[in-house]
Parts: sequence; structure tokens; C-alpha cells
Amino acid sequence: MTEQQKLFDMLRAGVAPFMCVEECENRLTEAGFEKINYKDAWNLVPGGKYVMNHHGTALLAFTVGKEYKPTDMIRMAAAHTDYPCMRIKPNPDFVTNGYAQVNLEVYGGPILNTWFDRPLGVAGRVALRSDNPFEPKMVLYRSEKPVMTIPNLAIHMNREVNKGVEINNQTDLMPVLDVLSEEKKDTKYFMEFLASELQVDVQDILDFELSVFLMEEPMYIGVEDTLISAPRLDNLTSCSGLVSAIIDGERANGINLIELSDHEEVGSSTKQGAASILLHDMVKRIVKGLGGNDEDAERAMYGAMMVSVDVAHGLHPNKAGKMDITNKPVLGKGLCIKQACSQSYATDAETIGIFCQICDSQKVPYQRFVNRSDVRGGSTLGAISSTMTPVRTMDIGIPLLAMHSSRELMAATDMDSLKNAMTAYFQL
Repeated sequence: MTEQQKLFDMLRAGVAPFMCVEECENRLTEAGFEKINYKDAWNLVPGGKYVMNHHGTALLAFTVGKEYKPTDMIRMAAAHTDYPCMRIKPNPDFVTNGYAQVNLEVYGGPILNTWFDRPLGVAGRVALRSDNPFEPKMVLYRSEKPVMTIPNLAIHMNREVNKGVEINNQTDLMPVLDVLSEEKKDTKYFMEFLASELQVDVQDILDFELSVFLMEEPMYIGVEDTLISAPRLDNLTSCSGLVSAIIDGERANGINLIELSDHEEVGSSTKQGAASILLHDMVKRIVKGLGGNDEDAERAMYGAMMVSVDVAHGLHPNKAGKMDITNKPVLGKGLCIKQACSQSYATDAETIGIFCQICDSQKVPYQRFVNRSDVRGGSTLGAISSTMTPVRTMDIGIPLLAMHSSRELMAATDMDSLKNAMTAYFQL
């Protein structure tokens, strides 16, 4: 299976962070990774491969070289499992003149107008009543068909729409599920649907974490299929590439590690986000699990390196002036090395020197991305995670157009450049 085919599988599966982690975990276990849990005892051995699901929406996986040497550099990479979308609020049901609707809130920073008039599904995790109050039954759920849509207002009733219209998150983004019959107007329509799907009673649903996702397929675009248009390219491209790279990039002497975190789109300051102490503790526990002491763990920590992998902005052909005047990455010309003197990207000259030489040795194309000096850019996992795990860090990613749209656009070959670069990082 090609790397682009693996990406398509990831895009189809990863409709919510829970499903992204599930798909990554399946790929890793099929490749021989052993499941571990932080609360259990570990029996780490040279040559071992391990994966841990952390609270359902984050994943850590690592390999130990068959000829493991404590002095060899720990090589780490990070990506995120979440994406900008809408989430369903508690007590979601309401009815407007016979239309069944659901109360939503915005997650992250989506381009809101791209979510109108789309077929939308629901996916995530549901907590069900159980015999033990400290262990509710947790189940994953994904609708198999579109169950809602957010309709636009007709241009005849909104003549200024093509000049740009402000969207109110509370009043304009409420989707329609169905037109209700008289006997169903007073029901909890969505909750009853969800209970039916799960084959439980409504009162047994204690809570849920459900995302509204775009039910459209990823597809190639262009006369020669040079482009990929799909939902969730930010940041499932990175998740898919890192999983492939850690499977293929075996190293005889050292430890390779990937961290796929949740909540990057809302700041990362959670128990499964990059701002937690999880990664720092994980490195210490791995080193100690292989026979090291506290000093060995500290030495390994500060000798390590991190590559933060998140998407970058490509030059838009209709808005070329939005790009920096000397750093203009274009789709199809390779991955981007992302820099900012503000350290919103954690890259520095030393890490760039390392990564450029890795790419050059494998003939992997790469470009530079820097924001215009009068434009405030975004941030990524690199700067956040390095405050808790202060190692040499850099930011890279595939260039996109339409970032944070419900459908984003990338060049097909850039997926190969990312995977090849990260495999070499873990292998050389």
C-alpha cells in the first residue's frame, strides 16, 4: 500500500480524535507493537515496540533498538489528532417550527462558511450507565450516514451574502436533522436516535464527546491527479506519516518515539495535550524501564530531539501577496521547515542544520515557511511541548491551501516527502 493510500484510509477513519487514535493503534499493533498502559507495570526490552492509548484521544508509541545504548539520542516526533469542527452540547435537542435541531458549539478555529450545506455525520465517545459508578461503560460511536446539515439562507433573503456576512456561532450554526411529524415534536429526537444506534435507553446515556464531521470522501483533484482534496488534512497527514515512519524507521541503537496529542486546536493545556507533563514522564519511565537511573533519564532527556509535525501554509495563487516576499512554499515542492523568531515555531539553526542534512541525504525536497512580518501566524505543538520537555525542537509540515476549511487541499507527492523525511530521521 502506498503512503497516499494509507493517508486516504486515515482520512476516512479519523473522523474524530478517538477514531484517529483507534486507526493509528490498529496500524501499529498490526506491525507488531505491544499495547501498554501507564498504570500497569512495563517489561521493556531491547528490540521491543510499544504503543499506549492515553485517555482515548492521544497516543504514544516507541521502539527500542535491538542493540540499545543509553547514550544514543532519543528521537521524538509529535502531531495532533484533533481538527477544527463543531461539537454537540449537552441537552442538545430543540425544535423550531417542526424542524428537529441540535445545539452545537465551535471547536477550534474552522472557516465556518465552508460547513454550510454539507452532509454531516456524528462521531466520538459516549459514556453509558454501568454497575460501577467509577467505571462507566465507554463506547465509540460513528454514524454510518449523514444525519444533519446546516442550511444557508437563500440569497433572495440575504442580498449582501457575497460581500461577506458575519456568522453568529449560536444562531447561525444550528443544524437541521429532520422535519418532524406531529407525534415526534415533543421528543428528544437526537438523543433517542443516539440511544437507538447504541441499543440502550436514553436514560442510560450519561454524557458524550461527539464531533460533527464532514461526510465527504477524500479525492484526487486535477487532470493528472496531482492534488488531494479532503477533510481533516490538518493534521491527519502528520499522524499518518509519523505512524508509517516509526514502523519503517528502525534503528539498532536508540529509542524512537511519537506522540499524537489532542486539543492542539484549543491550546493543548489538557491531560492529553502537548502542554501536559506526559511526554517528559514517558521518557523518564522508558529509560528507567531499560535499567537506567534518575541521572541516566535526565541525560537522555536533555540529549534528545523533537520534530513537531503540523501543516504549513502554501502560497495561494489568487492571494500571492499574503505570503512572505522571499519564503514562498508551493504545493508539490516538498515539506516545509517552519520558522518564527517569536518562537511560535520552535525551530532554531541547529535543528534546521540537522534536518536539512537528513533530507539532503535522502534527496527529500523541502521548502521554508515564514509568516509575513505584518501577519500573526499560528502556533504548533513544538513550542508548547518544549516548555515541558526542553529538548532541541523544530517544526515541519506539509503545505496546504484552505487550512481549517471543511475541505483542505494538498499536493499528493508532499505526503511522500514527509514520510520519507521522518523515516530517515528515525533510521539514520
